[in-house]
Amino acid sequence: MYTTLISPAQLQALDPEHYVILDCRFQLTDPEYGLHAYQAGHIPGARYLNLDYHLSGVKTGSNGRHPLPDGQRLAVDLGAAGITGDIQVICYDDAGGMYAARAWMLLRWLGHAAVAVLDGGIQAWQQAGAVLETDKKRYMPRRFPVNASLVETVDADQVLTNLDEQAFVVVDARSPERFRGEGETMDPVGGHIPGARNRFFQQNLNSEGRFKDAATLQQEWNTVLNGLAPEQVVHQCGSGVTACHNLLAMEHAGLSGSRLYPGSWSEWCSDPERPVAR
Repeated sequence: MYTTLISPAQLQALDPEHYVILDCRFQLTDPEYGLHAYQAGHIPGARYLNLDYHLSGVKTGSNGRHPLPDGQRLAVDLGAAGITGDIQVICYDDAGGMYAARAWMLLRWLGHAAVAVLDGGIQAWQQAGAVLETDKKRYMPRRFPVNASLVETVDADQVLTNLDEQAFVVVDARSPERFRGEGETMDPVGGHIPGARNRFFQQNLNSEGRFKDAATLQQEWNTVLNGLAPEQVVHQCGSGVTACHNLLAMEHAGLSGSRLYPGSWSEWCSDPERPVAR
């Protein structure tokens, strides 16, 4: 069972009857990009899931740009993709795993442990000499069971209370510039949650766009944690997407137990009463 990352060679060695692969390609500036890319060529047997339509819930204007989806609705979508409780799931994208990690987190959120991100994405698949297909096959819908969550989350009120209690530390996955409040283009307010630490999610990757090895990630993350236990870490980003990349990196590094603030900065800054640091 693969629970964090899987290489193209490891995927090629699996029996297609025993896994389901999810194409999670997306672009924030072009929400239809992923579907068009999928139709132009995808890993054989892959099903497509869209960040806005499948992997996020309804926006209210105060719950962030990519709120968590309704769990039961997501379970229906996963079942429609042929995913059952005992099947391996592999998620991939073409953006260093930033969208695939969101799908990885959501499956774990619904209690599915056998889910991994294809390291290096579709680029690594093609570099390994593997083929793509353009066919969209029909799959027999299955029942996806919802079990006890494998990912704990916190909400904005808990983060606000923690400013005084300091029971956990927020780690922000956005770029250093956005963390400092410079050049903010995605959200109406620039800055970060007071007391947060910054770990840009792209630092989890090497120059080839693949995750650094587990030992390197562990060393780097221990520097970020500076003595904190993983359970004392809450991941955050702009809208709860790239924060999942940091969550995945910690899990792959053997630092299990960190949590997620799904609403992230886009939710936090929607209320002018919440404090902002720059």
